[in-house]
Amino acid sequence: MEKQFFQQPTIFVKDISINVTNLTQSLNFYQNVLGFHVLSQTNSKVVLTADGETPILSIEQPDNVTPKEPRTTGLYHFAILLPSRADLSAFLKHIIQQGVQLGASDHYVSEALYFNDPDGNGIEVYRDRPSTEWNWKDGQVAMATEPLDGDSLINESEKSWNGMPKETVMGHIHLHVADLKETENFYVNGLGMDIVTNYPGALFASYGGYHHHIGLNVWNGVGAKSPAENSVGLNWLRLVIPNETTREKIIQQLQDIGATVSNENTVEDPAGNRIKLTVL
Repeated sequence: MEKQFFQQPTIFVKDISINVTNLTQSLNFYQNVLGFHVLSQTNSKVVLTADGETPILSIEQPDNVTPKEPRTTGLYHFAILLPSRADLSAFLKHIIQQGVQLGASDHYVSEALYFNDPDGNGIEVYRDRPSTEWNWKDGQVAMATEPLDGDSLINESEKSWNGMPKETVMGHIHLHVADLKETENFYVNGLGMDIVTNYPGALFASYGGYHHHIGLNVWNGVGAKSPAENSVGLNWLRLVIPNETTREKIIQQLQDIGATVSNENTVEDPAGNRIKLTVL
């Protein structure tokens, strides 16, 4: 894992918040299957961490919560980035033992495992190949969805899984949106991201030369509606920005394209996905 993609001055996704239907059930899953630690907890919300200090994921059970809605905008998956292939090897063996139904892909830039939490929130756990091995051409990075060499990954290491390594970060988030043209305008001209891969029905956007901090797709249908506020899925994602000057520039760019930024420095993309703009 190369830290420059997840530390200042690069802008990146630091943490997210999702809704679940049963906080106790979800906490059991995220602690025992994924190996997160509790940073703070109330009756309706748990903040999870890998290093004991940094929030990565908040799970919330809102009042009158409703199940995940099909064919809406919102969360496709969030992606947890492990520090090394040895860590992903240990995690793969662990999650097989847990009996979790898995998908797996080789994306050229990374190796990834896919599964859902008890409510159907999509999760990816992955490791990056060194950025020196990524293939760039005309500002686009080569990514694909190829079969993962599972035998090679399992045999990578004798390491056992002891929970999320301290260096674990939120690698990226992938969102369902309603319209790719509007979405590209918002993320490029508003948030100042680069589109680094175009894929059928999808865009991949990043800062600072990463393969993607945010994926965006219309696979739930062009014009898909936003989910209800209290349904399972994404509450918000947090982009961390290196300084107030940069944040003010981004806010001005967002206002210039007609987006509304709240007094709490929160903005919604055209599909209703909520983004917090935070200076650390």
